[in-house]
Amino acid sequence: MAASKHLTDYFQVITGQHRDPYAVLGMHARVQAGVKIVSVRVFRPDANEVNLVRLDTQEIWPMDLIHESGFFELIVPHASEVFEYELEIVTQALGRTRIRDPYSFLPVITDFDRHLFLEGTNYRCYEKFGARIMRVQGVEGTCFSVWAPHARRVSVVGDFNDWDGSVHSMRVLGSSGIWEIFIPGVGKDALYKYEIKTHDNYLVHKADPFGLYMQLPPETASRVWDLSGFEWSDDEWIKNRSQKSDLNRPMNVYEVHLGSWARDENNEILNYRELAHRLVAYAKEMGYTHLELLPVCEHPFYGSWGYQVIGYFAPSSRYGNPQDFMYFVNHCHENNISVILDWVPAHFPKDIHGLMRFDGTALYEHLDPRQGEHRDWGTLIFNYGRNEVVNFLISNLVYWCDLYHIDGFRIDAVASMLYLDYSRKEGEWIPNQFGGRENLEAIEFIRKANDVIHEMFPGVLTIAEESTSWPMVCKPTHLGGLGFDLKWNMGWMHDMLSFMSMDPIARKYHVNKVTFGLFYAFSENFMLVLSHDEVVHGKSSLLNKMPGDLWQKFANLRLFYGYMMAHPGKKLLFMGGEIGQQIEWNHDRELDWHLLDYPLHKGLNLYLKDLYKLYQDSSCLWEIDFEHHGFEWIDFSDAERTVVSFVRKTKNPWESLIFVFNFTPVPRRNYRVGMPWNGRYAEVMNSDSSYYSGSNLGNSGEIYSEDVWCQNQPYSAVLTLPPLGMLVLRPLDVPKTITVEGSSKPLRVYTMPEGIPMPEPKKAEAKVKIKGIAKKKKSLKSPVE
Repeated sequence: MAASKHLTDYFQVITGQHRDPYAVLGMHARVQAGVKIVSVRVFRPDANEVNLVRLDTQEIWPMDLIHESGFFELIVPHASEVFEYELEIVTQALGRTRIRDPYSFLPVITDFDRHLFLEGTNYRCYEKFGARIMRVQGVEGTCFSVWAPHARRVSVVGDFNDWDGSVHSMRVLGSSGIWEIFIPGVGKDALYKYEIKTHDNYLVHKADPFGLYMQLPPETASRVWDLSGFEWSDDEWIKNRSQKSDLNRPMNVYEVHLGSWARDENNEILNYRELAHRLVAYAKEMGYTHLELLPVCEHPFYGSWGYQVIGYFAPSSRYGNPQDFMYFVNHCHENNISVILDWVPAHFPKDIHGLMRFDGTALYEHLDPRQGEHRDWGTLIFNYGRNEVVNFLISNLVYWCDLYHIDGFRIDAVASMLYLDYSRKEGEWIPNQFGGRENLEAIEFIRKANDVIHEMFPGVLTIAEESTSWPMVCKPTHLGGLGFDLKWNMGWMHDMLSFMSMDPIARKYHVNKVTFGLFYAFSENFMLVLSHDEVVHGKSSLLNKMPGDLWQKFANLRLFYGYMMAHPGKKLLFMGGEIGQQIEWNHDRELDWHLLDYPLHKGLNLYLKDLYKLYQDSSCLWEIDFEHHGFEWIDFSDAERTVVSFVRKTKNPWESLIFVFNFTPVPRRNYRVGMPWNGRYAEVMNSDSSYYSGSNLGNSGEIYSEDVWCQNQPYSAVLTLPPLGMLVLRPLDVPKTITVEGSSKPLRVYTMPEGIPMPEPKKAEAKVKIKGIAKKKKSLKSPVE
């Protein structure tokens, strides 16, 4: 009976069906015929000869080939206890080599690790899974661990075993579905995959879901890597981040695709370190506070822009190794720039070496395509009801914060996660347990992910790309919200793009598109975005969405950017928008930086620099972004002339700014605008300045209000509004107490703290050309330099 059992075990090892090869292979002490013996078994199909070497005595015994497939066995002479040993293996490819037997080591993953993973709470499981270089029992090597519960057999194949799946079969740890093996001598830079024999005996080679680094696409192997050794210098940054919130600070985000922002003279992609210096210097010069990177997780198809991820734990090798990306993040922090990653938990691609049918079954995805497939995108949907999948995704967020010091995540395609019927016709989706369309498992995952990140890494932001009216996206989970910090304002973006693309003569019929966003502006913590999605697939560049001749296009775009920066909410602009890119974004080439040699493009770029400087220096534009008392309309009723005006306010009135927008190409002279205070106002910015290649029509840098009621304001001023222009006014003469008495005007009282000086406008000289006559006047360009 025992012999029969041994033969069965041998056969299962030889045929690759044994789920615990450690029970057969390696050294074992057992009792045979009443005598305690020690036996060693080795399965090496590539070996011509195998010898056993006892390390303490250096005795060598040849092992017997007991099966022609490469199964060797030895009953060690005169041994009754196990001992340390090596194998001397002779192969045709490598000749004679000595190795430590992989089947002589105990498991590395503990029962507690398995328990936490299976219940979905092992948030640092990247420390246990994947390929980890370590020392076990005094021996250097790499431990490989992978979850594949329905596999018949899992092996590690790589350039260290000639990609032979019979050499390093893994053991499954109990009923967990976790497979593990420690392979001595395998170190940094080794290439590997998992060879998985499915339940129907089909062999597949899979990249490591927890792999830290991958081959340069189109190659698909994972690469053993050591993440230690990089010296971070951002301790103070991390400390400050945990003590402050970005929600009441300036947040001006530059959205970037690393592969096409800039390239070398041969159109080759720059690496992380090159990008660190060039991109960070540029972002700092422009006045961006955050960089948002299109997904850097490894993706096989470059044209997916990173949104079809294979290696969730691997920064793309297109730009360098993991330490290079650490350098990039660290350099950003050294220059006071936050790094936000685009993160894609909504779906993954069908590449055969990826997560799809990982162990031959629908492991990471749903089996039913009505739940598990995005037909529009040709991708698969994560099964958020499976604890192990949730653990995989949340630990990925923790990993990027823990080991790469990432400051935030923009979560892609949240709407597709929330709704079971997203982009599906009737009959193409399955209702939830209550008959509704809400994806209850995805909602629970989102809440859990937000809670974990905010608890473990205070100050790290989560931002939802959510395009529907789902309520309470930015409310805490304990109040029933989803727990995000910010939400992309897709409604504002679509309304404003629609409005700005109209011929100005028709805009007076659609002023509601400009004003409607304020009806819901404070229902969530909104970020105003002009993202990559708006400049691809035939939608044209932002500049070419604008109507009119070339001058009017630039004037419209400056006006649009001005309205965006003045409107409540954090800001995001995709790369190229700041230089007036003429063509759509093309991921296969760099931006058209040569455009800055042309005055209109250079003027736009200078305008945004000044606009961003004004934004950062003006607390009224970011301190109270998400409450109604930080904003007050002056007038939005003049649809006929398409002029709107409002005040951005903060706790102290002298820090307020007044914005006036003329959305037509017609100059408006002697246009009366209501003012909240009497006295002088500095014209601190004019989008029509000649400095920005505008027509230079304005108000000579300073205006005076009058005691004339207008637009529900106690005072007013007569202005010259430039065509397709924005004016920004700052009050200069706000008294300590303003009281309006003895009239029908409402009482307004503002108290200002003692000892705080009034801001004075900066003045400069510039030539102003009006109707062909050059005159000397106070500059119309922005003083914020």
